[in-house]
Amino acid sequence: MKNKEIGQIGEKIAENYLKNKKYQILIKNYRKKFGEIDIVAKAHDLKLIFIEVKTLLTQGRNLFKPEDNFTTQKIRNVKRMAKFFAAKHPDLIDEEKGWQIDFITVEIFEQDGSFSIRHYENV
Repeated sequence: MKNKEIGQIGEKIAENYLKNKKYQILIKNYRKKFGEIDIVAKAHDLKLIFIEVKTLLTQGRNLFKPEDNFTTQKIRNVKRMAKFFAAKHPDLIDEEKGWQIDFITVEIFEQDGSFSIRHYENV
């Protein structure tokens, strides 16, 4: 499986996870020439949430975790994209709640197809 396919599977798993937590998915894969946001959603409390998803296919014991791919540079890029999106869509932001960036990791275990998901809020 290619990295792009693994990423798409992880994003779908994250999307389903968010829907189960009563998030409203607004946009997936919001892209501009200077960056991308994987998922833009509204939480149940109406706060606008920008979500970065990192997925890793694991074969047996892996020394790496999806969190290892959320680098300082990636955090900066997501923050810049979130600010850009927020400026373009002020109508989506509740003045009291504002917006935040969340990070979701999906680890897919190749041997049985199971997965684990971790949700880091307001990174």
